[in-house]
Amino acid sequence: MRHLAGLQAQAPLAPYVGLWTRLAGFRQQQLKDLMTERVVVRAHLMRNTVHLVDARDYVRFRPLYQPVLDRDLAGNFGRNLVGVDLAELAAVAAAELGETPLTRTELGARLAQRWPDHDPASLAYAAGHLLPLVQVPPRGLWGEPNHRVAFMLANAWLSGTAEAGPVRGRDPAPTSAPTSAPTSSSRSTILEQLVVRYLTAYGPASVADVQAWSGLTRLREVTDRLGSRLRAFTGPDGARLLDLPDAPRPDPDVPAPPRFLPEYDNLLLSYAERSRVIPHRRPVPLPPGHGATGGTLLTGGWWQAGWTISQGILEIRPFTPLSPADRDAVAAEGERLLGFAAPATAIRDVRFAPVRSG
Repeated sequence: MRHLAGLQAQAPLAPYVGLWTRLAGFRQQQLKDLMTERVVVRAHLMRNTVHLVDARDYVRFRPLYQPVLDRDLAGNFGRNLVGVDLAELAAVAAAELGETPLTRTELGARLAQRWPDHDPASLAYAAGHLLPLVQVPPRGLWGEPNHRVAFMLANAWLSGTAEAGPVRGRDPAPTSAPTSAPTSSSRSTILEQLVVRYLTAYGPASVADVQAWSGLTRLREVTDRLGSRLRAFTGPDGARLLDLPDAPRPDPDVPAPPRFLPEYDNLLLSYAERSRVIPHRRPVPLPPGHGATGGTLLTGGWWQAGWTISQGILEIRPFTPLSPADRDAVAAEGERLLGFAAPATAIRDVRFAPVRSG
């Protein structure tokens, strides 16, 4: 997760599949432990979407997004918050969320006691934009009910003051306030760290790609400052791409084995130019559900099929015909996926649906 600067986590169990497909020997309990020990957190970050991120990364990068969140708040909820002192709202909400986790509905009801003439939901969303909040377990824990989304002030959760008990982990949890506005020089340094982290995971890539992934703008200024610390390439379409000088760049003839991804995976979302992994115009799906029973399938490095698991049956739905060799490789990898995602079912079978190009 540090390498990727976080995993998409709108679907609460999707990160488990995302890690399984990337890491040999990954087991669900490993991630559950990281969450309950508060080494990683679920929170809104890149593009103001839910990510599962290293706690220290959240503390480091969250202040970069406050101006974006302020604009989103004004644009989406400003009309419903006329007459509300936002600084006071943030203070009241922080006091509530520093004591116990609350759902948006519960928080809205408490804030409405102070602002009874305003929409409770808008008050709760405002708190989420103004404060660094994390979604606390049991949300996102494998094998447990798909619990409600409850938020808590990040500082309170990471300092171990929440009801779940003390912080445990490999490193002391960060407790400095992620709301602190960075100085101009420190903001520049943190932006450079963010860009380098992106290129470490996704390079070679363009400045537009970094901006699409992060939701931040004016990043060409950052890459210009990085200068010789980056290496420039010319992409297949003539675009200027950037990477780290010592990053691995496999030979084009190296085979890309099949990979099962969750439906809303970082790889599909982290570029402005998505044709490098999506050879069609299909939108990246985020269907209802917890995120561990369906997703996308890469063959040869391209998104070529969807997949679902139901009652121990993994169904592959290809968009284009698969070669016999690809079908065999997909079936073998699919057996591994069933062993991970549905180990207790009596039936375990991989099936291929007819090709559907639409």
